[in-house]
Amino acid sequence: MTNGLDRYAKLDSPIHRWEVRCKFIGLMALIFAFSCVQDRWLLLASLIIAAMLYGLSGLPRSFWLSRLRYPGYFLAFVVITLPFAAGQTHLIEFGSMVAISLEGTLAAASIVVRFLAILTVTLVLFGTHPIVETLAGLRALGLPSFLTDTMLLFYRYLYDVIGQFRVMQTAMRLRGFQRRQLNWRYIKVLALLSGTLLVRSYEQSEQIYRAMRLRGYSDRSSQRQLNVPHRGDHLALAATLTLAIGIAIAEFYLS
Repeated sequence: MTNGLDRYAKLDSPIHRWEVRCKFIGLMALIFAFSCVQDRWLLLASLIIAAMLYGLSGLPRSFWLSRLRYPGYFLAFVVITLPFAAGQTHLIEFGSMVAISLEGTLAAASIVVRFLAILTVTLVLFGTHPIVETLAGLRALGLPSFLTDTMLLFYRYLYDVIGQFRVMQTAMRLRGFQRRQLNWRYIKVLALLSGTLLVRSYEQSEQIYRAMRLRGYSDRSSQRQLNVPHRGDHLALAATLTLAIGIAIAEFYLS
Protein backbone atom coordinates (compact mmCIF):
# COMPACT_ATOMS: atom_id res chain seq x y z
CA MET A 1 0.00 0.00 0.00
CA THR A 2 2.66 2.48 -1.07
CA ASN A 3 0.02 4.93 -2.24
CA GLY A 4 -2.11 4.74 0.88
CA LEU A 5 -3.25 7.64 3.01
CA ASP A 6 -0.72 6.78 5.71
CA ARG A 7 2.42 6.41 3.62
CA TYR A 8 3.91 9.50 5.33
CA ALA A 9 2.81 8.46 8.81
CA LYS A 10 6.41 7.85 9.91
CA LEU A 11 7.47 11.47 9.52
CA ASP A 12 8.40 13.46 12.61
CA SER A 13 6.33 16.59 13.18
CA PRO A 14 4.21 18.05 15.98
CA ILE A 15 1.07 16.76 14.25
CA HIS A 16 2.57 13.27 13.94
CA ARG A 17 3.43 13.28 17.65
CA TRP A 18 -0.07 14.40 18.66
CA GLU A 19 -1.92 11.57 20.37
CA VAL A 20 -4.36 9.99 17.93
CA ARG A 21 -7.55 10.33 20.02
CA CYS A 22 -6.93 13.98 20.86
CA LYS A 23 -6.02 14.68 17.26
CA PHE A 24 -9.17 13.03 15.93
CA ILE A 25 -11.46 14.98 18.25
CA GLY A 26 -9.72 18.30 17.63
CA LEU A 27 -9.44 18.06 13.85
CA MET A 28 -12.96 16.69 13.43
CA ALA A 29 -14.23 19.69 15.40
CA LEU A 30 -12.38 21.94 12.95
CA ILE A 31 -13.85 20.08 9.99
CA PHE A 32 -17.39 20.54 11.31
CA ALA A 33 -16.69 24.22 11.98
CA PHE A 34 -15.35 24.71 8.44
CA SER A 35 -18.44 23.03 6.97
CA CYS A 36 -20.70 25.66 8.58
CA VAL A 37 -18.77 28.72 7.42
CA GLN A 38 -20.44 31.11 4.96
CA ASP A 39 -18.80 34.46 5.63
CA ARG A 40 -16.06 35.24 3.09
CA TRP A 41 -13.54 36.38 5.69
CA LEU A 42 -14.09 33.26 7.76
CA LEU A 43 -13.75 31.18 4.59
CA LEU A 44 -10.36 32.78 3.98
CA ALA A 45 -9.40 32.20 7.62
CA SER A 46 -10.45 28.54 7.37
CA LEU A 47 -8.27 28.05 4.31
CA ILE A 48 -5.31 29.71 6.03
CA ILE A 49 -5.76 27.56 9.15
CA ALA A 50 -5.92 24.40 7.03
CA ALA A 51 -2.79 25.42 5.12
CA MET A 52 -0.95 26.13 8.38
CA LEU A 53 -1.91 22.72 9.77
CA TYR A 54 -0.75 21.03 6.58
CA GLY A 55 2.56 22.89 6.69
CA LEU A 56 2.99 22.00 10.35
CA SER A 57 2.41 18.32 9.56
CA GLY A 58 5.36 18.19 7.17
CA LEU A 59 3.38 16.30 4.51
CA PRO A 60 4.71 16.96 0.99
CA ARG A 61 2.81 19.10 -1.47
CA SER A 62 2.73 16.25 -3.99
CA PHE A 63 0.67 14.18 -1.54
CA TRP A 64 -1.97 16.92 -1.38
CA LEU A 65 -2.03 17.35 -5.14
CA SER A 66 -2.38 13.62 -5.76
CA ARG A 67 -5.37 13.41 -3.42
CA LEU A 68 -6.99 16.42 -5.06
CA ARG A 69 -7.05 14.87 -8.53
CA TYR A 70 -10.33 12.93 -8.35
CA PRO A 71 -12.23 15.41 -6.14
CA GLY A 72 -11.01 18.02 -8.62
CA TYR A 73 -13.53 16.72 -11.13
CA PHE A 74 -16.32 17.59 -8.71
CA LEU A 75 -14.82 21.03 -8.10
CA ALA A 76 -14.53 21.65 -11.82
CA PHE A 77 -18.17 20.68 -12.31
CA VAL A 78 -19.28 23.08 -9.54
CA VAL A 79 -17.14 25.94 -10.82
CA ILE A 80 -18.37 25.50 -14.39
CA THR A 81 -22.10 24.98 -13.78
CA LEU A 82 -23.06 26.95 -10.66
CA PRO A 83 -22.29 30.48 -11.98
CA PHE A 84 -24.64 29.79 -14.89
CA ALA A 85 -27.38 28.11 -12.85
CA ALA A 86 -28.01 30.42 -9.87
CA GLY A 87 -28.47 34.11 -9.22
CA GLN A 88 -30.07 37.18 -10.79
CA THR A 89 -27.17 39.67 -10.92
CA HIS A 90 -25.42 39.10 -14.23
CA LEU A 91 -21.70 39.72 -14.50
CA ILE A 92 -21.18 38.49 -18.07
CA GLU A 93 -23.89 37.75 -20.59
CA PHE A 94 -23.64 35.45 -23.60
CA GLY A 95 -26.69 36.34 -25.62
CA SER A 96 -30.13 36.58 -24.06
CA MET A 97 -30.24 33.11 -22.48
CA VAL A 98 -26.83 32.42 -20.94
CA ALA A 99 -25.11 34.56 -18.29
CA ILE A 100 -22.64 34.26 -15.43
CA SER A 101 -24.24 35.47 -12.21
CA LEU A 102 -22.61 37.09 -9.22
CA GLU A 103 -24.52 34.95 -6.70
CA GLY A 104 -23.60 31.72 -8.48
CA THR A 105 -19.95 32.71 -8.69
CA LEU A 106 -19.82 33.53 -4.97
CA ALA A 107 -21.59 30.27 -4.11
CA ALA A 108 -19.15 28.27 -6.24
CA ALA A 109 -16.17 30.02 -4.62
CA SER A 110 -17.60 29.31 -1.15
CA ILE A 111 -18.03 25.61 -1.93
CA VAL A 112 -14.54 25.32 -3.39
CA VAL A 113 -12.85 27.05 -0.44
CA ARG A 114 -14.73 24.96 2.13
CA PHE A 115 -13.98 21.80 0.20
CA LEU A 116 -10.26 22.55 -0.01
CA ALA A 117 -10.06 23.42 3.69
CA ILE A 118 -11.92 20.26 4.75
CA LEU A 119 -9.90 18.05 2.39
CA THR A 120 -6.63 19.48 3.69
CA VAL A 121 -7.53 18.92 7.34
CA THR A 122 -8.78 15.41 6.51
CA LEU A 123 -5.44 14.55 4.91
CA VAL A 124 -3.66 15.86 8.00
CA LEU A 125 -5.93 13.75 10.20
CA PHE A 126 -5.50 10.44 8.38
CA GLY A 127 -2.06 11.02 6.87
CA THR A 128 -0.08 11.62 10.05
CA HIS A 129 -0.82 8.33 11.82
CA PRO A 130 -0.89 4.72 10.62
CA ILE A 131 -4.42 3.78 9.70
CA VAL A 132 -4.30 0.93 12.22
CA GLU A 133 -3.62 3.33 15.09
CA THR A 134 -6.25 5.78 13.85
CA LEU A 135 -8.90 3.07 13.83
CA ALA A 136 -7.72 1.87 17.23
CA GLY A 137 -8.23 5.41 18.48
CA LEU A 138 -11.75 5.45 17.07
CA ARG A 139 -12.44 2.18 18.85
CA ALA A 140 -11.13 3.62 22.09
CA LEU A 141 -13.50 6.57 21.60
CA GLY A 142 -16.47 4.20 21.48
CA LEU A 143 -16.84 3.16 17.85
CA PRO A 144 -17.90 -0.53 17.69
CA SER A 145 -15.06 -2.94 16.96
CA PHE A 146 -17.03 -4.51 14.12
CA LEU A 147 -17.00 -1.18 12.24
CA THR A 148 -13.32 -0.46 12.88
CA ASP A 149 -12.27 -3.94 11.77
CA THR A 150 -14.45 -3.68 8.68
CA MET A 151 -12.94 -0.29 7.82
CA LEU A 152 -9.43 -1.69 8.27
CA LEU A 153 -10.12 -4.67 6.01
CA PHE A 154 -11.74 -2.40 3.42
CA TYR A 155 -8.73 -0.09 3.45
CA ARG A 156 -6.27 -2.97 3.33
CA TYR A 157 -7.82 -4.88 0.42
CA LEU A 158 -9.09 -1.92 -1.59
CA TYR A 159 -5.63 -1.57 -3.10
CA ASP A 160 -5.55 -5.27 -3.93
CA VAL A 161 -8.81 -4.88 -5.84
CA ILE A 162 -7.43 -1.84 -7.65
CA GLY A 163 -4.31 -3.85 -8.52
CA GLN A 164 -6.42 -6.69 -9.92
CA PHE A 165 -8.42 -4.21 -11.97
CA ARG A 166 -5.26 -2.77 -13.50
CA VAL A 167 -3.93 -6.26 -14.30
CA MET A 168 -7.19 -7.12 -16.03
CA GLN A 169 -7.08 -3.86 -17.99
CA THR A 170 -3.53 -4.63 -19.12
CA ALA A 171 -4.57 -8.13 -20.18
CA MET A 172 -7.43 -6.67 -22.21
CA ARG A 173 -5.12 -4.23 -24.00
CA LEU A 174 -2.63 -7.00 -24.77
CA ARG A 175 -5.45 -8.95 -26.37
CA GLY A 176 -6.22 -6.07 -28.68
CA PHE A 177 -9.08 -4.36 -26.87
CA GLN A 178 -9.06 -0.59 -27.30
CA ARG A 179 -11.53 2.01 -26.16
CA ARG A 180 -12.33 4.11 -29.19
CA GLN A 181 -15.89 5.16 -28.57
CA LEU A 182 -18.74 4.54 -26.15
CA ASN A 183 -20.79 1.78 -27.77
CA TRP A 184 -22.62 -1.37 -26.71
CA ARG A 185 -19.53 -3.53 -27.21
CA TYR A 186 -17.49 -1.37 -24.84
CA ILE A 187 -20.31 -1.32 -22.28
CA LYS A 188 -20.60 -5.13 -22.49
CA VAL A 189 -16.86 -5.61 -21.97
CA LEU A 190 -16.88 -3.15 -19.05
CA ALA A 191 -19.83 -5.01 -17.48
CA LEU A 192 -18.00 -8.35 -17.81
CA LEU A 193 -14.88 -6.82 -16.30
CA SER A 194 -16.85 -5.42 -13.35
CA GLY A 195 -18.64 -8.73 -12.80
CA THR A 196 -15.39 -10.69 -12.82
CA LEU A 197 -13.83 -8.26 -10.38
CA LEU A 198 -16.88 -8.49 -8.10
CA VAL A 199 -16.77 -12.29 -8.07
CA ARG A 200 -13.04 -12.33 -7.33
CA SER A 201 -13.51 -9.82 -4.52
CA TYR A 202 -16.30 -11.89 -2.98
CA GLU A 203 -14.23 -15.07 -3.12
CA GLN A 204 -11.27 -13.28 -1.55
CA SER A 205 -13.46 -11.92 1.24
CA GLU A 206 -14.70 -15.45 1.98
CA GLN A 207 -11.12 -16.72 2.20
CA ILE A 208 -10.11 -13.87 4.50
CA TYR A 209 -13.09 -14.50 6.78
CA ARG A 210 -12.28 -18.23 7.08
CA ALA A 211 -8.62 -17.48 7.74
CA MET A 212 -9.52 -15.03 10.51
CA ARG A 213 -11.91 -17.52 12.11
CA LEU A 214 -9.30 -20.31 12.00
CA ARG A 215 -6.80 -18.01 13.73
CA GLY A 216 -9.20 -17.31 16.58
CA TYR A 217 -10.34 -13.83 15.63
CA SER A 218 -12.62 -12.09 18.12
CA ASP A 219 -13.36 -8.55 19.25
CA ARG A 220 -10.92 -8.80 22.12
CA SER A 221 -8.15 -10.32 20.03
CA SER A 222 -8.06 -7.24 17.78
CA GLN A 223 -7.55 -4.71 20.58
CA ARG A 224 -4.50 -2.45 20.30
CA GLN A 225 -2.74 -0.57 23.07
CA LEU A 226 -2.51 3.20 22.63
CA ASN A 227 -0.17 5.75 24.14
CA VAL A 228 -1.40 7.73 27.12
CA PRO A 229 -2.12 11.39 26.18
CA HIS A 230 0.31 13.86 27.74
CA ARG A 231 -0.22 17.43 28.84
CA GLY A 232 0.84 18.77 25.46
CA ASP A 233 -1.76 16.60 23.72
CA HIS A 234 -4.51 17.98 25.94
CA LEU A 235 -3.32 21.56 25.43
CA ALA A 236 -3.32 21.10 21.66
CA LEU A 237 -6.81 19.60 21.87
CA ALA A 238 -8.07 22.50 23.97
CA ALA A 239 -6.59 25.04 21.57
CA THR A 240 -8.12 23.31 18.54
CA LEU A 241 -11.55 23.03 20.16
CA THR A 242 -11.39 26.69 21.19
CA LEU A 243 -10.55 27.65 17.62
CA ALA A 244 -13.40 25.55 16.21
CA ILE A 245 -15.90 26.98 18.70
CA GLY A 246 -14.65 30.49 17.95
CA ILE A 247 -15.20 29.98 14.22
CA ALA A 248 -18.72 28.68 14.85
CA ILE A 249 -19.59 31.63 17.13
CA ALA A 250 -18.13 34.14 14.67
CA GLU A 251 -20.15 32.62 11.84
CA PHE A 252 -23.32 32.78 13.95
CA TYR A 253 -22.91 36.51 14.64
CA LEU A 254 -21.65 37.49 11.20
CA SER A 255 -24.43 35.67 9.40
